[in-house]
Amino acid sequence: MMIKINISSNVIGEPILAESMIETKTALNISQAHFDSTYGEIIAEVETDDFKSIREALESKGAKVTVLDHPIVRDEEECVECGACISVCPGHVFSFDEEWGIAQDIEKCIQCGTCIKMCPHHALSLEK
Repeated sequence: MMIKINISSNVIGEPILAESMIETKTALNISQAHFDSTYGEIIAEVETDDFKSIREALESKGAKVTVLDHPIVRDEEECVECGACISVCPGHVFSFDEEWGIAQDIEKCIQCGTCIKMCPHHALSLEK
């Protein structure tokens, strides 16, 4: 399952991710990570059986863990098929089809939200 780990400023300098992984013997497949001096966000895949233990370990150290189970949704009426989503998506979810329309492969989506921020017509959202 895909998860998002938010690390707030009060623990940003602490090795809470490494400590939690060692403590729970849980492997995380990190697909994206963004850090600065005030905030951290990690998108990772974890085995379903390991989720509860890694979540408890991370949250006990001050992180917030969210399950990413809402795929990206494209409003076809709003989308102008400009391809901005194609150029920014780290998961290669979007591509042009044979008729230069936008094709999606939802299975590749890591729900990072990068395409949502870049879409000039606000045609993308995370399903809720």
